Amino acid sequence: MAKEREKKLLVGVLGNYAAELKLLLTTLLLLCAIATLLQFIPSRFTFSASDLRVCISRVSQGPSSSSSITNSSKLVSSSSSSPPPPKEEHKHEHEHEHEHERERTLENGIIKRVFKPYGSASYNFITMGAYRGGLSNFAIVGLSSKPLHVYGKPTYQCEWVPRENSSTADSVLFSSAAFKILPDWGYGRVYTVVVVNCTFSRPVNADNSGGKLILHASTSGGGDANFNITDRIEVLAESPGSFDASIFTSEPKYDYFYCGSSLYGNLNAQRVREWIAYHVKFFGPRSHFVIHDAGGIHPQVLEVLKPWMELGYVTLQDIRDQERFDGYYHNQFMVVNDCLFRYKFMAKWMFFFDVDEYIYVPPKSTIKSVLESFSEYSQFTIEQMPMSPKLCLTDDAGRMYRKWGFEKYVYRDVKRGIRRDRKYAVQPRRLYATGVHMSENVEGKTTHKTEGRIMYFHYHGTIAERRESCRTLLNSTTTQFTFDKTPYVLDTTMRDIGGVIKKFEQRMIGDRLQHIHQ
Repeated sequence: MAKEREKKLLVGVLGNYAAELKLLLTTLLLLCAIATLLQFIPSRFTFSASDLRVCISRVSQGPSSSSSITNSSKLVSSSSSSPPPPKEEHKHEHEHEHEHERERTLENGIIKRVFKPYGSASYNFITMGAYRGGLSNFAIVGLSSKPLHVYGKPTYQCEWVPRENSSTADSVLFSSAAFKILPDWGYGRVYTVVVVNCTFSRPVNADNSGGKLILHASTSGGGDANFNITDRIEVLAESPGSFDASIFTSEPKYDYFYCGSSLYGNLNAQRVREWIAYHVKFFGPRSHFVIHDAGGIHPQVLEVLKPWMELGYVTLQDIRDQERFDGYYHNQFMVVNDCLFRYKFMAKWMFFFDVDEYIYVPPKSTIKSVLESFSEYSQFTIEQMPMSPKLCLTDDAGRMYRKWGFEKYVYRDVKRGIRRDRKYAVQPRRLYATGVHMSENVEGKTTHKTEGRIMYFHYHGTIAERRESCRTLLNSTTTQFTFDKTPYVLDTTMRDIGGVIKKFEQRMIGDRLQHIHQ
């Protein structure tokens, strides 16, 4: 009985001190783990014995009636032989800052919270391209943090650094504060498009010895008046002898130039085939097309473009990397601005429209005669002819697959009283920046009175449709009819020239694309 009572007494004692024993074992295990880790941590991150004392003292301050824990804490403290902590004057400046940036309670009882920024939520500036606009002028196209421009006042300045062996006349130059343009009208998302125009007081690289252009991009607070970052970015380099000033005064290489928006998604190769054949025929031999691949130029589309690239009509640019940066509509505002400045002095007229849109001028006129009539204008907009891709002729049933898109889609939406998008063309040397539907940064006059002189047929959505888009076959040839509450008319303008375009493609590239289907 005595042994049994002793056993119960022992169990009771252990039960009463279970929490303290558990805390003791946990503390010892933690100390062993720290001691083991210290052997592998580099010396600059080594903990001092004073750090361990602080840690252990915090543990010993917990509610405990166990004398063994208290004695263990005292043993570690008394056995420490570490030197005293360094005096305040030996701390680095940033250590003083961190010392003062700790949460504290003010005299009035308010808790002063601290927010410590690290890294960056979005980039200050992302460059796509930098180009000359003249002897002393440059344009830099890129992206920047949208909140920075909405709520802050970032500033820019350019610096020209000549090569070491250049003449003394071309010493380091600084521009005045650069002029920035936000051409996407606030459509940006995380990032907005920025065009920076820098002008120097005199011609740059006049001796053609080379040099580089530096952009100084300053956040100027960016909402934090006490914090400023200036990034020094090399945006352009000119090698010795590479600068050709005659490009600013000579006749442009092309009469008509196409700057395409970002192409993405699973595009219909047959529709791309039709579009490029039509417009090469329409604009003629003094034309060129720049296509921007944002992920839409899959192998079949590339096969369609390849013959025209080989003939010198098409330049294909891979811009897929811009998808990393969250801007509006695959950063199309940045893309068209880069195209504007990259080819500004190579084109007499520059067009901006999409690959499901077809430019057209009426019979007895040509694109040349129409544009000559607009020569006094720096910019003109183009009227839209919206065509239904779902309504087709019953006569085409059974041979629909043989028809090109603009041959099949013959019903035009004529609803009135609504605002329709317009596309546009410009004389690029007169622009400071551009947009998607028109430019608001243009020197000179703009006209919108182009009805009946130039237009574009719009086959909305057909470029992304990989199957037959005709849904309803109609026999209607009346002047006007209504379908699904929308008024339509039969318009065979583009259908009637389908055979001409097919013969042109055959003559230019042969049978290379005959196997392409939608």
